[in-house]
Amino acid sequence: MASNPPCIGNLLQGPRNAITDVEGVTVGHRTLDDGPVQTGVTVIRPHAGDPFRDKVPAAAVVLNGFGKSVGLVQMAELGVLETPIALTNTYSVGAVATAQIRHCVAANPESGRSLPTVNPLVFECNDGFLNDIQRLAVSEADYLHALEDAGSDFAQGSVGAGRGMSCFQLKGGIGSASRRVSAQDGGVHTVGTLVLANYGRPSQLVLAGQAAGQQLVSRLAAEGSRTSREPEKGSIIIVVATDAPLDARQLRRLALRAGAGLARTGSVFGHGSGDIVLAFSTACTVPDRAERPMPAIALVHESLLDGLFQAAADSTEQAILHALWHATAVTGRDGNHRPTLAELLPSSVLSSLAPPHAP
Repeated sequence: MASNPPCIGNLLQGPRNAITDVEGVTVGHRTLDDGPVQTGVTVIRPHAGDPFRDKVPAAAVVLNGFGKSVGLVQMAELGVLETPIALTNTYSVGAVATAQIRHCVAANPESGRSLPTVNPLVFECNDGFLNDIQRLAVSEADYLHALEDAGSDFAQGSVGAGRGMSCFQLKGGIGSASRRVSAQDGGVHTVGTLVLANYGRPSQLVLAGQAAGQQLVSRLAAEGSRTSREPEKGSIIIVVATDAPLDARQLRRLALRAGAGLARTGSVFGHGSGDIVLAFSTACTVPDRAERPMPAIALVHESLLDGLFQAAADSTEQAILHALWHATAVTGRDGNHRPTLAELLPSSVLSSLAPPHAP
C-alpha cells in the first residue's frame, strides 16, 4: 500500500486531518477484542465542559432511516446536543444511553428533579458479522473508559465502535478528516468529520474517483470470498463538527452535504442501510438555565456557506477512505473474517490514486 492515502478535493486539511482539528473537540475509544466479541464504543466530546449545562447547536439528517439511534427527536426539536456523542453497535445502544444518563446525574444530581432530564445521544451500526452482538458485551464502564480516553490524537480503523464494522465487504470502522475554509473576515473555519463506516457493496466501491468495484469483486473471488447478492444491510454514522458560527437550521444544511461525500464512494443509501449525519458547531454554547445569558454571535451569511458545504463533502469522503486505509484485518464470531483494503487491492491500484495533499 502507498504510505499515505490520497487527499480528496483541493481544500487544505487541518494539522491532524481529523475531527479534532476543530478546537475543543476530542475523541476516545474503548475496544473489545476477545474472540467472538469484536466491538466497542467511541465517544466524541464537543468541548471539555459539561454539555448538559453548556449545550452546543446541532442538527441531524437521516439519509436512510434503517437505524436504532437514541436522542434524535429532542435534538431535532431544540437544535442542541447535551451529552457527548456516542457510537456503538446496535444492541449496545441501551447500555450506552444508560451510561450517559448516569454520568449526567452524577455531575448534575438534580437532573430529572429540579432540572430537566438529560437527552442521551447514541448512534449505532450493526457489527454482527464479526461480533457476537447477542452477548451485549459493551457495558456502562466501557462508555466511561472511552469518555476518559478522549483526546486530540486518537486511533482510526478497527478501534472503538469500529472494531467489528465492515465496509464494502472489507474491514471498515472509524475514519476521520478535516478541511479548512477561508472566512469572510480573513480568518479560517475548520470542518472536521468522523465516520463509523459499515456499509457498501463491493461492486460499487469508488476510491478517490476511480471505480475499484470490479477489481475488488475479482480479488474477493480469488480469495474464496463470495460477494453477497443480498440487499444493502450496512450503515454509516457521520459526525461533522465545525467552529463556524452556524445555527441548527444551517447545521442541518451542512449535514446534508456530507451525503455528497458518502455518495462519491459508491453508496446509494441502500434499503437496509442506516445512514445518519449529525453536525454541530463549537462557535458558542447555549446555557441550560434561563437566568444565564444567551450567546450573541454573528452567524455566517447564507450565501457564504458553499465553502463549508465543500469541506463537509470532501472531509466525509476522506474520512471513509481513512477508515478503510487504517483498518486492520479482524476475525471474529464463528471464524468470520474481514480482510483489509491493502490486502485485497494491488498496490499498483492504490499508488495510482491522487498523491497526498500537504496541509
